[in-house]
Amino acid sequence: MTGAPLTVRRVLPAVLLVLAAAGCGEGGATEPDGIAAASCAYLVTYADRTYLGTADTDFTVGKKLGTATVPECDDTPNDPEGAVPEGRVTAYAVEGTDPAVAIAVGDTPAETTLMRVR
Repeated sequence: MTGAPLTVRRVLPAVLLVLAAAGCGEGGATEPDGIAAASCAYLVTYADRTYLGTADTDFTVGKKLGTATVPECDDTPNDPEGAVPEGRVTAYAVEGTDPAVAIAVGDTPAETTLMRVR
């Protein structure tokens, strides 16, 4: 996405986040007993705080802060292929916002998602 306009680089991760959340929401897949399967929210942990992903695209990425942890997600315990292992992602400051309130996470500054403390 290096040559993509800034707007596309900001909007695409948010759109993907919203689509992932919509595809994993309640009322989607059901277990064999007819009960709706749970879903995992996009959460990360950084500096002993938990942040929840947002679809907000109106932010400016600041300096690199370090590494955030994406917790393991196993919303279908009886399906070993459905588990997502714990992961790591780069955390960035959000200009004009205290990291205790919000951070941005992504592989590069251009591919970040805004995360707000829970």
